[in-house]
Amino acid sequence: MPTKFPTEFPREIMQLFDKYVHGDIDRRGFLDGAGKFAVGGVSAAAYLSALTPDFANAQQIRPNDPRLWVESIRIPSPEGSGTINAYLARPRGMHFWRKLPVIIVVHENRGLNPHIRDITRRIALEGYIAIAPDALTALGGYPGDEDTARTKFATLDQNKIKQDFIAATKFARVTEHANNQLGAIGFCYGGGMVNYLATQCDYLHAAVPFYGAAAPLDGVANIRAKLLLHFASDDERFNAMWPPYEAALRTAHKSYQAFTYEGTMHGFNNDTTPRYNATAAALAWQRTISFFDNELKHR
Repeated sequence: MPTKFPTEFPREIMQLFDKYVHGDIDRRGFLDGAGKFAVGGVSAAAYLSALTPDFANAQQIRPNDPRLWVESIRIPSPEGSGTINAYLARPRGMHFWRKLPVIIVVHENRGLNPHIRDITRRIALEGYIAIAPDALTALGGYPGDEDTARTKFATLDQNKIKQDFIAATKFARVTEHANNQLGAIGFCYGGGMVNYLATQCDYLHAAVPFYGAAAPLDGVANIRAKLLLHFASDDERFNAMWPPYEAALRTAHKSYQAFTYEGTMHGFNNDTTPRYNATAAALAWQRTISFFDNELKHR
């Protein structure tokens, strides 16, 4: 079950944490800033500890869930990093003739951590093959802690990483049991990557970015996928990108739906941190699965 968190964190603390998550400030910068709000015996370090993801207690689907087949795979990426590692999950016990849609799952800016693996398993249980690549492959993969992962992530060659994810979408079309119906979902960094993939992969049918950077506007005309976009109400950085993106989508007559969830902050779907909003996350998830079902299973 999702972790229960205190509901009262000063907004300034959450804004500092958002800057820390996105690499605008380092750990020391967060602690120095949070120290100004250390009251009632709650230290800056205690704030950071409380905001650190709690993967174990938030896990919904166990890695050894008997309903699933899970495996680590290696995807060739000759135009990118050479190879990108990924986590694949699908329903267990599939006959050789059974085919399913594939959904690419794109992580936040920390690589393929336990939360994204859990998300991948959740999607597989909805009747999909889910593939989650790890952008940190070339640097040894997700290192096991968020601070190191964030630091490593900032050093990546993003041009190569974009090619890695394009390679993953191509692989997804020919992987065992795939039926050529392809979707993508991503969160924060991953949301931006999904928007980008929609401009590059004309074989992508359905794309769901959660609070991600807008697609390059000069590529919007190339989009063939239908889009379902989720936004937090308190997310100035990414919400500012939406009006010009929406205008470009309208001008190009693209199919999209966009929802903003009131009372939420960036990362509201991530049930490992206090940014999680259970009500909004449940609604966004229901909309997402319904969207994928309509676009990928009922075509």
